[in-house]
Amino acid sequence: MIKIKSTTVLAILHNGEMAIGADGQATMGNTVAKSNVKKIRKLADGRVVAGFAGSTADAFTLLERFEEKLSAYGNNMKRAAIELAKDWRTDRYLRRLESMIIAASKDELLVISGTGDVLEPDNQIAAIGSGSMFAQASAIALKKHAPHLSAEQMVKESLHIAADICIYTNHNIILETIK
Repeated sequence: MIKIKSTTVLAILHNGEMAIGADGQATMGNTVAKSNVKKIRKLADGRVVAGFAGSTADAFTLLERFEEKLSAYGNNMKRAAIELAKDWRTDRYLRRLESMIIAASKDELLVISGTGDVLEPDNQIAAIGSGSMFAQASAIALKKHAPHLSAEQMVKESLHIAADICIYTNHNIILETIK
């Protein structure tokens, strides 16, 4: 069985603005299966935005669970993320799901994984997926050397740089912001 995989998701919190973006490419093996997949979802009535990398079906299942946790914990994103990570790691069904999530609110940024990790990234920059290191390096440089740019501009430029380098990332960028 060939798995659909690979993407790049990047989120930046900068000057009071949160921006999260992802490319639109899904691959099956070494073939592009779809070029315009939407890997960013608004949750909690738009107060939280989440992006995913990994298996699409797995990610949708996890995002549904995350939204349930947000509702159960009064939209407390960190608490919901910790509870999701605990379930994801210990539940017999969930621990087989292969995905990673970036969750963002207007003032908080988290990376959630199936190994039980809930990370608050350095520099208020989070990146996941196959092109994540290219996008993250670009975002760090832009935040340091072009602080006049908006978070949205930084995410867009960084994802385009990742798409120029990573064969599993394309230029069909979807962006969401929270101000």
